[in-house]
Parts: sequence; structure tokens; C-alpha cells
Amino acid sequence: MQYVQLTDDLRFSRIIHGLWRLSDWNLSTDQTLALMEQCLDRGITTFDHADIYGNYSCESLFGQALAQKPSLRDSMQIVTKCGIKLTSEKYPERKINFYDTSKKHIIQSANQSLINLNTDYVDVLLIHRPDPFMNPEEVAEAFIQLKEEGKVRYFGVSNFKRSQFDMLQAFLPFSLVTNQLEISPTYLNHFDEGTIEQCQQHKLAPMAWSPLGGGAIFTATDERSTRVRKKLEEIGAEIGAQSIDQVAYTWLLSHPANIMPIVGSGRIERIESAVNALELNMTRMQWFQILEASKGRPVD
Repeated sequence: MQYVQLTDDLRFSRIIHGLWRLSDWNLSTDQTLALMEQCLDRGITTFDHADIYGNYSCESLFGQALAQKPSLRDSMQIVTKCGIKLTSEKYPERKINFYDTSKKHIIQSANQSLINLNTDYVDVLLIHRPDPFMNPEEVAEAFIQLKEEGKVRYFGVSNFKRSQFDMLQAFLPFSLVTNQLEISPTYLNHFDEGTIEQCQQHKLAPMAWSPLGGGAIFTATDERSTRVRKKLEEIGAEIGAQSIDQVAYTWLLSHPANIMPIVGSGRIERIESAVNALELNMTRMQWFQILEASKGRPVD
């Protein structure tokens, strides 16, 4: 396993396990614990959550498993997110989905996540989505309080564009440590909008959610996905990949921004496939061939 040093005392495994669909995997508590241990055995130490995942259930499912073997906590980094309020049976007063990055909600959400995850602290707390109603002074106050209380070690954002990242950072006395972004061979927006370059500018490794395009590289029939799938198969044969998902992971891992793919699978074979992608090498020309297939035209 490769690791990325985010700060002097915080490093993430290059492959991150994502728990977005944990409630859909229908695992028992023992099976969830076994999956956590299998990830750790393969060097995956970083686990990605959010308060809303699984209709507010995934953190608790993970925490119940961790409670069976709390010693594992020292071997892992837990990331979670806050800032989205969903309509739910748990919250009948909510008429719509909306964002809430108020100081009150951030602190309440973080405290609830600690209870759900059965831990005294989270390693990184992210604001889940850019909030057009955000008061950055309130966010800063919440972050500072949580840090001083020892409940959150570091902070970051998710899905933030360059200006949104810069705006929040300007109000903080410490640096944000990551920006979790949708990045895949079929989703290039953050390359085009300069968000990846900003991460490089600040030496800030981005986390990549939906690195397989939400499964589009396997099954989607639109022209773009079909082009990309064909090119992944071609490049895969050249580099000795066992499957096209390995090629997609290698494409991300090859980039100098230290992109950290989030693998959201409950199947250890799929997780191992991502880990094994770390052993593959892709040339610059092959990387651009996949980019060209995604764009549908030669680079300018």
C-alpha cells in the first residue's frame, strides 16, 4: 500500500474504503467487522463516511462493528461529512433537502457522528457540499471549537470549487487538508475548472469519489462511456491489468496530484482490484489516450 502524508501526523492510505452503501450490503455486524479487518490487512487504513449515508444509518453500522473490537481504532483514519439535511422519517419537519453549515448544526452533527461511530474523535471532518447560504465565520468558529475539544483533528471540504475553497480557507487559522471531489475517466470537470491544479498548488491531495463513474465504465451505453470503456480495455491489455476498473484506478493514481480513490464496495475482490492497481504503470501517452477518449476529441 502507498500512503499520502496530509500533515506531519496524519496520513491516508492511497486507496480509501467508502461506506456510502454500507446499509445496502446487508452485512451482519460480524461481517462488517470482518470487512474492516480485511481492508486493514491490505493496508487500507482510511474509511470514508458521511452523516447522511444510508439515510443516517451507515455511521452507526460501522460503529457497532468497531465496538466489537475497539483496538482497531488506533489503526485507522475515519473521515466523515456534515452540512446536508435530508428529508427523512427521522426528521418529519423537513419539507425539502437543504444545506446547513451553521455553527450549531456542524457541532451537533459532529457530536452525533462520534456517538454513531463509537469513537472519541474523527480524523477529518468535511463540509459535504458548498452552501450558498454559508457564513464562513460560523464554520470557522465550529471548526475551532471542535478542534480545541479534541473531537476533530483536521478539516476539509467536499465538492468545493476553487473560489469556494479559497473563501472558507480565508477565515480559518489552520489549513484545510483535503477536497473530496468527483473524479473519474468519465468526469473531468475538476481538471477543466482548475480544482485539481489548486490542490497541487496547496500540496493538498484530493479524495476521489465515484472513481468508476458510478459504474458507467462497465455498463453505460452512451457514446462517451462506450469510448472510454473501449480505450480502458485497450490500455488494460497493454499494461497487464486484470479488469477495466484497475485501468480507471491506475489513471487516477498516475496523476501527480496524489489523487486518493474511494472504493465504495462491500466485496473484498473489488477492493483488492483497486489495491492491485497500485502495482500497475501507465505512460503519459496512455493517460492522454484515456483523456482523449473521454473528451471525444484530441487535446488542443
